[in-house]
Amino acid sequence: MSDDRLQQIVNSLTNRLKRDVLVEKSLYEIREVLQSDRAVLYYFYRQWQGQVTCEMLSAIELSILGSTGPDECFNGEYAALYEAGRVRAIADIEVEPIHECHREFLRSLKVRANLAVPILTNKGLWGLLIAHQCSGPRTWFESDIEFMQKQAQNMAMSPTIQDS
Repeated sequence: MSDDRLQQIVNSLTNRLKRDVLVEKSLYEIREVLQSDRAVLYYFYRQWQGQVTCEMLSAIELSILGSTGPDECFNGEYAALYEAGRVRAIADIEVEPIHECHREFLRSLKVRANLAVPILTNKGLWGLLIAHQCSGPRTWFESDIEFMQKQAQNMAMSPTIQDS
């Protein structure tokens, strides 16, 4: 193996590690500041197809790591809204006017309230930062939303995320 190829591999691994540390740190801060039951990164590995690749939890039984989401619910229409910067704050999934498939999906994840913020890079929608309240309904304050948006912007500006 050439020295150039070896250096490319080392650089790639280093960038992935930096990205993973950034994501974990952001999710940890979200959970701490918002005191939510769960904070996750939903990463898009293909157009409108993604999965939870990292999470911070209040209890291990709340883990949804690897969850891919309801593909039939998250379509181009939803994605376009998030690409345009949409932030979705749901105080109570049982009373929010959402599609029934979305409600069922959130129930299956034990979600009662959620806050989703897009991570937008130059290439488009990279992922979603999501805070879940599982223990009951929750009113998301403007300060909660602004904090999540700031976390998403910080991630989006990172070279390790822009290049991935």
